[in-house]
Order: sequence, then C-alpha cells, then structure tokens
Amino acid sequence: MIPGHGNSYAQAAPHFCLTANTMAHQRDNRVLPGIIAIAILLRLAAAVYFGDSTDPAIDEFSYSALAARVADGHGFSFDEDWYPFTPAGTLTAHWSFLYTGFVAAIYAIAGYHPLVVRLVQSILGGILLPWLAYHLTKRLFPARHSVAVIAAACTAIYAYFILYAALLMTETFFIAALLWSLERAMALAGSGDGQAAWRWETAATLGVSLGIAALLRQSILPWVALLFVWLLAKAFTGRESSNQLHLRVRRGGMVVATGLIILLFILPFTVRNYLAYGELMLLNSNAGYAMYSAQHPLHGTDFQAFTAAPLPQELLGQGLNEAQWDRALMARGIDFVLADPIRYFRLSASRLLDYFEFWPTETTLLHNAGRLLSFTLFLPAFVAGIWTAARQNRRQSRDRVGLWRRPAGLVFLFMLFYTVLHIFTWAMPRYRLPVDAVAMPFAALALQEAGQWVRRSRTKGWRLMGYQVNEPNPAPKDGHG
Repeated sequence: MIPGHGNSYAQAAPHFCLTANTMAHQRDNRVLPGIIAIAILLRLAAAVYFGDSTDPAIDEFSYSALAARVADGHGFSFDEDWYPFTPAGTLTAHWSFLYTGFVAAIYAIAGYHPLVVRLVQSILGGILLPWLAYHLTKRLFPARHSVAVIAAACTAIYAYFILYAALLMTETFFIAALLWSLERAMALAGSGDGQAAWRWETAATLGVSLGIAALLRQSILPWVALLFVWLLAKAFTGRESSNQLHLRVRRGGMVVATGLIILLFILPFTVRNYLAYGELMLLNSNAGYAMYSAQHPLHGTDFQAFTAAPLPQELLGQGLNEAQWDRALMARGIDFVLADPIRYFRLSASRLLDYFEFWPTETTLLHNAGRLLSFTLFLPAFVAGIWTAARQNRRQSRDRVGLWRRPAGLVFLFMLFYTVLHIFTWAMPRYRLPVDAVAMPFAALALQEAGQWVRRSRTKGWRLMGYQVNEPNPAPKDGHG
C-alpha cells in the first residue's frame, strides 16, 4: 500500500456512498412520477368501466346508499330495513364512519354520482399505493435502491389493486393507511438505515396512520395490540443504550403516546355510539355478526364466503339495538366454536382455499382476470422474495428471536398474524389484499434478484464466446446495507 493513501480511500468512501445515494434519489424522482401516472390511468379506466351505478351484490351498494342519506342530512341511517340487522330510519354503526363520510362529502358537492367517487378514489389510490410501497420498501431494503422502484411499479399494475380502487369500498384507503403505519413503525424503532429513531414526531404520525386504519376497518385493532408488544420489546431491549433507564422510559412513553393518539381517533365514535344506543361499543357493530355468520353450522366444515347466516329467530322480536345485536351475535359465534371445536378447526382449514384463491372460479370474467393478473401472476415472486429476505435476515441475526426484531421480521409478523386472524374468522380473497400489498417489497426483491441472475448468465455466455464484458458492481447482498 502506498503510504498515506489508506486514509484517503477511507475518507472517499462516505463521499462515494453519498454520491450513489444522490444519484439513486434523482433517478427515483424521474421514474416515480411516471409509475404513479400509469397507476392513475389504469385505475381511472376501471372507474369509467364500472360507471355511475353500484353493484347490489357487494358492499359498495350499502356504502353508497348510506352516504347518500348522510349527504341529505339524515345521519348514518337507511330509509329501509338493511343488512344485517338495521331497521329503517335508525342509526347504524355497522359501516366505516370515515369511508362513509368520504363518499358523503363527494355526494354533497357533486350530487349522487358514484362515478365521481370512483374517479377521485382512483386518483388518490394511484398516488398513494405506489408511493407508500416505495417508501416501505426503502425502509426494508435501504441498500437496494432499485427494489423500491420495482415495488412501486408492481403495486401500480397489480390488477386487484386497480379493481378495488374503482369500487366504493374501504380497501384502497385501508391498505394505504396500513403501508404508512408499517413504514412509520420501522422509522420509530429504527430500520437499520442509519436514520434517527425514537422521535416524538414519528410516534405521532404512527398514531395518526393507525387511527385512520382503525376508522376504515376495525379488524386492524388486534394487530395494533401485537404491534405495540413489538415496539415495547424494541424500546426496552434495544442494544443502543438499553441499560439507561431514562432512554427506555422515553421510548416507552412514545409507544404510549401513539396509543393515545389512536384513542383520540376512536373516542368520538365511541361517545356517539353510547349516545345512540345507551351501550358501550368501541367502533362498529360488524364484528359480532361476522363471527356469528362465519362459524354458523350451516357451513358445516366447508366455508361458503358469500353465504349470510340468518339472524336467530329468538332475538328478532326483542327490539335489540345494534350494540346489543353485536354482543349477542358474538356470544353465539363463540358458542358455535365451543360446541364443536373439531368442526370449527375443519371449517377454518377450508377457509385457506377462500383466502389464497388463485385459480379461476365461477365468478365474473372481470374478477377472474383480476385474480389471474394479480395474485396468480405474482405468487411465485411473493414466495421467492419472502424466502430470500428471511434467509438474508436470518443470516444477519444472532438467533431466531433476532429475526423477528428486524424490520423484515415486523412485516413477516403482520403477514402471519393477519392471515391467521382471517382464517379463523372470515376469509375472502379481498381480505388478503393488505397482505398482498405488504408482500410487494419481497416480490420486488425476487424480481431484482432474477434480473441480476439473468444479467450474470448473459455476461458469462458472452465471456465464453470470447467477448470482453465490463460487469457493473453487484448490489450488496445485505438488504440493510
């Protein structure tokens, strides 16, 4: 080594990394707008296809009817008896307050035109989902710049995301809030990219993202409880200054602050429910019916996702309000499980087919095409990417527990928990879409690995033929730099 040059190389390394990061950021700024534009155009095309009416067979019909009543000043009510137990003219809490308010606001401005809602939602979904997928992927794989761009592109063209962005349903905004919350959770606990962790403003944005997700779909709340366990474990067992009590208390305080912000989002609707029903009900009145209908003996051991169980005859004449219906049906659903646990486990096993459905079925041509051009097409990349990321993270962790403490471990934990939650309650392909969105960074990782393998194979072939090939520096194998 030439004397004096060792230090100059060491000093140049950070500058080289900074330059590479700047170039990658500039490239992303050029490519991302194009990806988002394509995402918006695809979703707008789907919105125009569905038009200015709603499908009575799916939830968008109920959201549209309820939002029209809200826009007309009748509050959260229907003008006729409504599924599953709402009498005409009575206040309901069965449907998402936040999403109903979004649709009602557009109806109040533009009149009763579902197409306008579809167009607005398509634009927002086309912007939010690719952009949030890009940032979540950067948290997971900060040293692999191109993976984030690939994830954004895959999210833009994923057929099921396009389809549901054009329907008057909560999926698009719920997925966006979920992606945001996972990215914020990684930012709070430290994603391994060298950025500062455990900041109060990060805890606040995490609380906001989870609060929005809860108002869109309250089924996120069991996951929120597990996420807090993960965050507290990171707060109190982190290697960085974890022996200093004041730092651990400060980190724990941030987790508590996140929870308080979520409660601030939920509390107004809890008060509203109490004033409406004289009963304590946290958010929506749909958990009880979902548990009751999904475990009902009419399914036997073969779950029928589109079969709604009839309400118990002995309860119909008691004049129950929605809070009482919710509790009574939840109790009966639990009774179905306890009465025959073996049937329940066999029924739950049958829901695996409904949840992971990737083959053509007796649904419409549009939904079959959407399934085949999304989950079916991406399934090999999902599996390969998850396996690759797990192998890389396992190699970097000292033990199996260490794997779950890493950012990828948090995503694995969500995918596993959310899947199990629906398998043991109510499973349909659309309930899997949040997992699909969270798995997109791993699909992008697999696609990048496949692209690198193709380039290496092609380079090797050219060399065997006697050509001189200058191969670029390979991407680092460590997904966290």
